[in-house]
Amino acid sequence: MAEQLQMIWPESRMAQRPEWQVPAEYRLRNFREGDEAAYLELMHVAGFGEWSQDNLNVVVEHAVPGGIIFAEHIASANLAATAMGWYKPSLLFPDAYEMGWVAAKPTHRGKGLGQIVTAAATRVLLEYGAGLIYLQTDDWRLPAIKGYLKIGYVPVYHQPDMKGRWQEVFLKLDLKMEEYAGVEINRDEDCNKG
Repeated sequence: MAEQLQMIWPESRMAQRPEWQVPAEYRLRNFREGDEAAYLELMHVAGFGEWSQDNLNVVVEHAVPGGIIFAEHIASANLAATAMGWYKPSLLFPDAYEMGWVAAKPTHRGKGLGQIVTAAATRVLLEYGAGLIYLQTDDWRLPAIKGYLKIGYVPVYHQPDMKGRWQEVFLKLDLKMEEYAGVEINRDEDCNKG
């Protein structure tokens, strides 16, 4: 299984805050006690079938304050999309925050909700004081990647095959790779540079 693609919020944008406009039939809100069953159901319906109560407990325990964001369908009070931010050092980023677990119910896709909750979770992390924010994704998650690029995330080239994989992604998205300045990281060097 190939290593996931990674993206970061570039150092040059640390002072910028992503913006968004929520469609009228939705509202953004944070996780609150009592959301557990609906959160699990959202993750399962969105394709994260392996997501368990243990995953949920870890996310709730480790998210930064206000870091679990939902787009809620107002008329039905159902959770439609989610993203979250937490302190999650990795091998590549040993002192970093992750914007992750982005998901949307299929019945609510195509409305930009994934991009909106991602922008909101990113803003929470920036306002929390995160010095480095990264995310992980898969080559085939093209709509999500396009949203991440629009928000301001850029590709990370941390393996010899990454530029080629990203070229393929940009080709499929019909975007010019050179317009999105990626960051090259050598795993043998200080991974916090970028």
